[in-house]
Amino acid sequence: MKAVEIKKTGGPEVLELKDIKLADPSNGEVLIKQVAIGLNYIDTYHRSGLYPVPLPSGIGLEGAGIIEKVGSDTDGFKVGDKVCYAAAPIGSYATHRIYPTKSLVKVPDEIDLEIVAAIMTKGLTTFYLLHKTYEAKSGETVLFHAAAGGVGQIFCQWAKSLGCKVIGTVGSDEKIEIAKEYGCAHVINYNKDDFQKEVMKITDNQGLPVVYDGVGKVTMEKSIMSLKMRGTFVSFGNASGKLEPLDVGKLIAPKGLYLTRPSIAHYTSTRGELDEAANKLFEMIKSKKVIIKLHNKYLLNEVVQAHQDLENRKIIGPAIITP
Repeated sequence: MKAVEIKKTGGPEVLELKDIKLADPSNGEVLIKQVAIGLNYIDTYHRSGLYPVPLPSGIGLEGAGIIEKVGSDTDGFKVGDKVCYAAAPIGSYATHRIYPTKSLVKVPDEIDLEIVAAIMTKGLTTFYLLHKTYEAKSGETVLFHAAAGGVGQIFCQWAKSLGCKVIGTVGSDEKIEIAKEYGCAHVINYNKDDFQKEVMKITDNQGLPVVYDGVGKVTMEKSIMSLKMRGTFVSFGNASGKLEPLDVGKLIAPKGLYLTRPSIAHYTSTRGELDEAANKLFEMIKSKKVIIKLHNKYLLNEVVQAHQDLENRKIIGPAIITP
């Protein structure tokens, strides 16, 4: 058995592939032989230290595989079950792992494990953004940053299926057609054009009810300025860097705006919440309202290259690591 470990924070070079030996699963745990591992931008935050974790540590939050052994009181999970997960404890970059059943989800037979491993985190993120953090409604226009990325491709399809008009931003002209392909009605290259001015043109100077921003540092202020009265700014990531301090009096108070910083953990803390989110995601996949195309596959021993590509924006869609 092998697993990727970090002993110190830093660049992709701190990722080390190690031989491991796992004990048998204990109460409420199972041993999973992993088929595929999700690759997510949040993994770079753990590796770099932006989101601190106790060291030494494994890395990765998402995976899918087959149960090989079970402990006691495993809540109906059994050997041979197809399963997936997208939550702490981190450590999915491994050939095998022990995992608590309280955070585990059974995968329907008709859904491929590579697909679910690639999108479990992204799909649950999309679910809570659109249905819980701000419940987007048919006829509304919403803004989503990094619309051609892994979360963006799922979000834009999902939002369109709800009847929303999606304005997407991208970082290069090459990504404009990708964002349109996945459901954006309007696409803005925020490195060339002032997206806040473009949003106001599109909305006849009314502004938006909600902005979903996973880019952060370079988009936050203009995202807030793109909102209408009592609009909601959803900050769920900071791919462009750590957020600067916010001037509440200047940016929030004039229009009575709402600001929230959600994460998957806030919406999947109970078995009921987790099952609701996962079942909705599986429904979207089975109905083909959300279509998934794998863009990149890496072997576990190629993890350094995977992180380099992730941070250099070379991955334009869902990607996985295979053990």
